[in-house]
Amino acid sequence: MPFGGGNKCGCCQKTVYFAEEVQCEGKSFHKSCFLCMVCKKNLDSTTVAVHMDEIFCKSCYGKKYGPKGYGFGGGAGTLSMDKGESLGIKHDEPAAHRPTNNPNPNASKFAPQGSDVCPRCGKVVYAAEKVVGGGNSWHKACFRCANCGKGLESTTLADRDGEIYCKACYAKNFGPKGFGFGQGAGALAHAQ
Repeated sequence: MPFGGGNKCGCCQKTVYFAEEVQCEGKSFHKSCFLCMVCKKNLDSTTVAVHMDEIFCKSCYGKKYGPKGYGFGGGAGTLSMDKGESLGIKHDEPAAHRPTNNPNPNASKFAPQGSDVCPRCGKVVYAAEKVVGGGNSWHKACFRCANCGKGLESTTLADRDGEIYCKACYAKNFGPKGFGFGQGAGALAHAQ
């Protein structure tokens, strides 16, 4: 404990005396400073979420650092697209999905002999990052549906002409067409 009575507060940097001390992740805070950095709600050991040197309530932490998209962050029975913009939380948008169109078709000429080349990005696929599907070796990050960009697994993929798709996109683009398809057993009818 430093000279002067107590540790420094992780928020206001003033001395924290024992009677007003709250500890979190090895740091001391005044009870009145132990607030969410976004919404300013009071925190305790069950509601705090820490990221680097910042403290948040679990709701704001989830909006800022949790999964994004349809159905995340709303709790049981609700769907939410709220990313916390109203609370001042800024987000980096993920890079757009690129289907296979090897920007450097000559990249495979420079690959070490006997190594696999990813058909999506054209770079060498090493064993630690290798996923096999559709007759090719892919990087784990490139092993995505060519249409919607959804991550794939060996059980959820369909391939066509050297490209890989999720089963839903494959069925939508290459499956049977016409009235009655997908209506259930016994309802199959052909439309011209």
